[in-house]
Amino acid sequence: MRIIFFGSPAEAADSLESLIGAEHVVVAVYTQPDRKSGRGRALTPTPVKIIAETHGLPVFTPESLKDNEEDLARLVEMNADVFVVVAYGRILPPEILQIPSVGIVNIHPSLLPLYRGPSPVVTAILDGQAETGVTVMLLDEGMDTGPILAQSEPIRLRGDEKGAELQASLFKEGGALLPGVLEGLRDGSIVPTPQDESQATVTSLLERSDGEIAWSMTSEQIDRMVRAYDPWPGTFTSWDGKGLKILDARLSRNPSSGAGVVSTYDDRIVVGTGEGSIELKRLQLEGRQAIAAADFLRGQPDFAGAILGD
Repeated sequence: MRIIFFGSPAEAADSLESLIGAEHVVVAVYTQPDRKSGRGRALTPTPVKIIAETHGLPVFTPESLKDNEEDLARLVEMNADVFVVVAYGRILPPEILQIPSVGIVNIHPSLLPLYRGPSPVVTAILDGQAETGVTVMLLDEGMDTGPILAQSEPIRLRGDEKGAELQASLFKEGGALLPGVLEGLRDGSIVPTPQDESQATVTSLLERSDGEIAWSMTSEQIDRMVRAYDPWPGTFTSWDGKGLKILDARLSRNPSSGAGVVSTYDDRIVVGTGEGSIELKRLQLEGRQAIAAADFLRGQPDFAGAILGD
């Protein structure tokens, strides 16, 4: 089939590679514009753009597809059978949904109808789910409400996954499903299956404030936050009027003196919570570099006994 691919990050680049490797005809690639990054603030292309250009594919990087008559006309003229969308970073306008004859195939990192919306991986970790998975679906005008084409088997979670790590793993699994799904759509062996609306749950858009730790929460909840919000929005608190990022942590059996109170055990930092305690493994004080707990204590000997948070 003739495919137009929409995607931006590294996870999407893997999916693009899987389609090229399966010898599908990728007629064009749409991705986010180059963005400034790094210390030099140099313009940097997306991983998808890099892969596409490596394979000599036409690449388009519009800031928006909404009310974009030029790209709308181009998408029609390229006469693709199907569009494939993997973490593109933009919502496709309704008029684009109608263009490809087969439809628009999308990878969503949850077992739909569970965890629709923008933060399925984060929310699964926050909820302490024992398993998750990935869905390949057809897009419609709703928020991840389209019919299901294929799903992975439930993937067991260890309980120590971080958000970025789990998301990359799920998109890799979805990318491996893509070639077979497209073949099934072409030969009719895959029939789109409507989602069970009675089982649907919806996630919300993350905000920076979500990462602020309330030490009255349980140690389990805080541990999930630190893992789920990696890399964004991260988890943070305050100490002595400065911001303090918590980059890595783990549950602790050591006793504490109360919620938000810092205790030290040799070169380890343990903080009390509303229930249980948590060990801080890696921290970053405002204006400083990220360092391990032992190094932090050497530079901040008065940290023992501190009370974190407002």
